[in-house]
Amino acid sequence: MSPADRFARSRDQAAHPHFTEFAATRPFALDPFQIEACRALEQGRGVLVCAPTGAGKTVVGEFAVHRALAIGGKCFYTTPIKALSNQKYADLVAQYGPAQVGLLTGDTSINSHAPVVVMTTEVLRNMLYADSADLHGLTAVVMDEIHYLADKFRGAVWEEVILHLDEGVQVVGLSATVSNAEEFGAWLQAVRGHTTVVVDEIRPVPLWQHMMVGRRMFDLFTGTGADGPADSEPGTQHTRIDPTLARAVADAEALAGRSGFRGGQRGQRGAAPSGGGPRWRPPARTDVIERLDGAGLLPAITFIFSRAGCDAAVTQCVRSGMRLTTESERETIRQVVDRRTADLPEGDLAVLGYWEWREALERGIAAHHAGMLPAFKETVEELFVAGLVKAVFATETLALGINMPARTVVLEKLVKYNGEGHVDLTPGEYTQLTGRAGRRGIDVEGHAVVVWSPGIDPRAVAGLASKRTYPLRSSFRPSYNMAVNLVHRMGREAAKDLLEQSFAQFQADAGVVSLARQVRRNADAVESYAEKMVCHLGDTAEYLGLLEQLAGTEKSLARAGATGRRDETTRDLGLLRRGDVVSVPTGRRAGLAVVLDPGVSHDGTARPLVCTAGRWAGRLSTADFRGPVPSLGRLKLGKFTDHKSAGVRRDLAAAIAASGIRPPTRPQRPTAVEDADVVMLRRTVRAHPVHGCADREQHLQWARRWSRMRHENTALDARVHTARGSLGKALEQILALLESRGYVRGDQVTPAGTMLSRIWSESDLVVAECLRQGIWTGLEPADLASVVSVLVYEARREGAPMRAPGGATAAPIEATHRVWTEIVRQEGEHRLPPTREPDPGFAGAVGAWARGSSLAEALTVAIAGGAELSAGDFVRWCRQVIDLLDQLSGVAPAPLDTVARTAVAALRRGVVSVGAV
Repeated sequence: MSPADRFARSRDQAAHPHFTEFAATRPFALDPFQIEACRALEQGRGVLVCAPTGAGKTVVGEFAVHRALAIGGKCFYTTPIKALSNQKYADLVAQYGPAQVGLLTGDTSINSHAPVVVMTTEVLRNMLYADSADLHGLTAVVMDEIHYLADKFRGAVWEEVILHLDEGVQVVGLSATVSNAEEFGAWLQAVRGHTTVVVDEIRPVPLWQHMMVGRRMFDLFTGTGADGPADSEPGTQHTRIDPTLARAVADAEALAGRSGFRGGQRGQRGAAPSGGGPRWRPPARTDVIERLDGAGLLPAITFIFSRAGCDAAVTQCVRSGMRLTTESERETIRQVVDRRTADLPEGDLAVLGYWEWREALERGIAAHHAGMLPAFKETVEELFVAGLVKAVFATETLALGINMPARTVVLEKLVKYNGEGHVDLTPGEYTQLTGRAGRRGIDVEGHAVVVWSPGIDPRAVAGLASKRTYPLRSSFRPSYNMAVNLVHRMGREAAKDLLEQSFAQFQADAGVVSLARQVRRNADAVESYAEKMVCHLGDTAEYLGLLEQLAGTEKSLARAGATGRRDETTRDLGLLRRGDVVSVPTGRRAGLAVVLDPGVSHDGTARPLVCTAGRWAGRLSTADFRGPVPSLGRLKLGKFTDHKSAGVRRDLAAAIAASGIRPPTRPQRPTAVEDADVVMLRRTVRAHPVHGCADREQHLQWARRWSRMRHENTALDARVHTARGSLGKALEQILALLESRGYVRGDQVTPAGTMLSRIWSESDLVVAECLRQGIWTGLEPADLASVVSVLVYEARREGAPMRAPGGATAAPIEATHRVWTEIVRQEGEHRLPPTREPDPGFAGAVGAWARGSSLAEALTVAIAGGAELSAGDFVRWCRQVIDLLDQLSGVAPAPLDTVARTAVAALRRGVVSVGAV
């Protein structure tokens, strides 16, 4: 170095002594974005760091910890999930020792008064509302995975924390790469003061994009640069699809078309071909792993958007005899498994699938998803990080936070089920999933592999791989609990002002600017169209209004006729009896049919089971008819009629033919006397001056544009007014409801409101009302666990028939549901989103567990109640019930508080108490 360089470095070190000391402890040279962020922290600024997965954002958080200790301050390190908190706690303990580091995750408290405490974000939010003494001396808060504030269910917590932290506390936000980092940074600057935004889009380990067609793997892009768009400088991107891949996909598409392939479950050998000759076969999961192993691309994570699919993939690999480990590795795996699962009850191992899981691990193969036992997931994570498990089949939840990088990431599909339907992966989701590929300090490059199947276009994959960022959208809305806490701390007006400082309102207000601009542009267009639609004979707008009125009246009459016919069909289907012969008017089942079972459900809906003269048997519905369904006659049927038997269907068809019953001749319906309003409107239209204009259609064309633009502008203008102060309005609506129920009075929080302020639940107001009304008083511990579970549990699939247990819990569950019904009614009156409906599907299972049943017995009870639960699901829901019971033990009146504590003790045993959440 030159003397000038040495002087500059010396001056920089003097300006940043803590960073200089910290950097010297790192086993690697820090990247420019890490250096920039750390220096900003030492200068007393907050920072927002946005960088790809695996880029090393946590180094900035670790420097915040180092600096807090160096200046005698405190640092809280927050994470969105307990598993990530546990992982970070272990990392910091290894660096600073157990005396300096604590852990708070709701159900775990270790050294909570330490100068450095790792916690979930919810714990910090609760500490802020309680004005905890542990906040004194706090100098910095690291918010890992801060982009979680977009989470639909939990995102509000991040904004609450950011808004409530003392101004002197530095906020260190660590985020995945988002496309609106500057917008998010501008909001942080507005509400927190000096904030430096550091964005890094360069992956530390280059990522190669591939597609696997059959058993062959191809590069996705041409050119020599790994990943093309992800790592290239602007202007040097290589986004052209590799022509070899394009030809291979074209050949495979042609072969799949000749084979009559209709798709199928991955890992199967495809559908039977419609003709002879070769057929296209999707690669089995074992083929994919073996291909990666042969190319030296393990360890790999294969993302499968299904728990059952992950488990099936492991089973397929084990049954094939696949073994990816050496004998010494297997011995180490056994030791880790034994240590991690030593506390599992012997009697539960079979129902947990322990031996099959262990066998797969010893072969270097595992699944990872939310339905697994926490102890199993933690074991898989430890073994994978250690390089002992080589192939993991995981759901997308693995992409959120847990530190499990791989050399390769495989995507079987580019479509996932989002709870409502199947949707395409977004570029952001693709980035997050493939971001796991490439282990810093281990791999020189990472690999992302999309397994081709018919319909997957390489250009679509290239589009996903080329768009590396996604926007961060706030999901913040005030809740009942938040409302009473805010009013208690600062009063209504100050609370309203605080909410209007949220990122949600910041984004809404930014949107208002563009909306208002659009309103002005539209107003100019409306004026222009109004000039062009002028007719010298009369008022074009008036004429258009008459035409629209006439069209609307005619449609209403048509709808009324269709509704009447549908009502006739519904009524007649409900009156049918066994043996009645009816006529199906149209479609493939047209003709006569005999009713075998009326099929009337408890709600009065009828779907009769019939056999037609064409020997088809099945159920009909209102969609098969257009009006009355009279019985045309009757056939005498035997006591039992097996419609699945071809012989029985043949005999029934013969009986219909021999009965002499004939389908009715359906004359053309006579035209009804036209409605008087329609007749009058038609006369008025014809008499209007514009009707006789030679340029009428041209005038109408401009008039329709004018009318459409006016309506659009009115709606836009309403959105502008709604967006302004929308969070404050929502708070007022919530407080109006709470005031009507006695939780607040003006700026005062009542004793009931104080109780509500300490209940953290999606159904917080229902919980509070049940406590106030004494609905749960007198319950035994196990019964209390059953009843409160209805406000915690949520079935994974909608529409599943859930059955509440009987006995002592029936009445309180019903009463809880009545409370919910009343609250939802009021929410509708105050224009608030409804609280989620109670779900009794877990009540029987959690009650059985609290009474001492085995895991197998409790899962059997769950199935009887209509719930689909894995062992991991059971443990997760039990722990959520425990969390709510823990809250009740602190807010419920005696003796219910003691009952809640007893229920917690009864639930916290066996598999429920083993491992972290």
